Amino acid sequence: MGTRVVVLQVLRQKLNYVPSYTSIPVQFKTLKTSNLPLSLSCRLLCSVSDQTSSLLQRNKRNSPELSLRSFLDMGFTEYQAEQLYDSVSRLKGGNAAKHVLSTLSVLFVLGFNPTTVHKLLDKCPELYKVKEMQLQQRISHLRQLGFVEGSLQRTVSHYPKILTVPVKSVKSVVQFLREKCLFTTQQVAEILRDSPAVVLQDLDQLEYKFQYVYFRMGVKQAEMVKCRLFRFSLDDVRCRHTFLERRGLYQTPDKKGQTTLINPKLDRILNVDEGTFIADVVQASPEEYDVFQKLLAREWKEEDFEYGSIESYSDDEEEDDDDEEEEESRGKSGYNKKTKK
Repeated sequence: MGTRVVVLQVLRQKLNYVPSYTSIPVQFKTLKTSNLPLSLSCRLLCSVSDQTSSLLQRNKRNSPELSLRSFLDMGFTEYQAEQLYDSVSRLKGGNAAKHVLSTLSVLFVLGFNPTTVHKLLDKCPELYKVKEMQLQQRISHLRQLGFVEGSLQRTVSHYPKILTVPVKSVKSVVQFLREKCLFTTQQVAEILRDSPAVVLQDLDQLEYKFQYVYFRMGVKQAEMVKCRLFRFSLDDVRCRHTFLERRGLYQTPDKKGQTTLINPKLDRILNVDEGTFIADVVQASPEEYDVFQKLLAREWKEEDFEYGSIESYSDDEEEDDDDEEEEESRGKSGYNKKTKK
């Protein structure tokens, strides 16, 4: 019921945004939105938004600024309204107010109350600048990927930045997870719901993390999804796995997937705090793990240095080869000229 009231309030606000010199359809002038069903109000909200946008473009006029009162009328508390008003006031561009109102309308129609909307915008101020059509396309695409009502709202609440990521970028990550990592469609949907930040991660890093866990640790896709692997950094995964391995508590499976000892599950390795991991899983002391982390960090640094030196050496060799080829080609061309004479 509260969401219905807020949506209708935003609808009235959008109607008020149509400049007085433009002609408003009679049905919008005489309409009593308070008597409309929520679904019809939402459709009308989009219709009015489209008409308002086209009218503004045609007349090349900027939208009026949102006032503090307008935020209060939408259901925000005085403190929330002041924060939102300050944030909007700092936005640059003539269409800033229009984008903010569109963002608010989309979030309200999605089912969020004013308090949640305020938290989302505070956590991800980039949402202020996203156009309404882009928001609608991104939400629609997430639904196509398997986000049902409830899970969609939970994901956006946890990681609102997902609505700032272009559909093309999300599709690239989805394609990578399906084709390179061989996750099923359902597993990909679970990964996006549980670890939405994956849409902004570097694909090379994602591939290395997957291959490390799949080949070095012998963990299959289903277990990766279950333990929410992509919430953890590659360094965290490697550090805990290497500590177990060097203490003789973890073994890479052979080609048949067999080991001479029972490896702890990935969930037990990653989804516990550091104290529990040290005391219960590894049965070591915090001091031992602290020293190990420092030594491992030094090893990684040396490996990176050696890898960089090898790459530099190979680049130099390639340049030398290229120089030799050029000299040979010059010599051959000179030889050919002499023979022609």
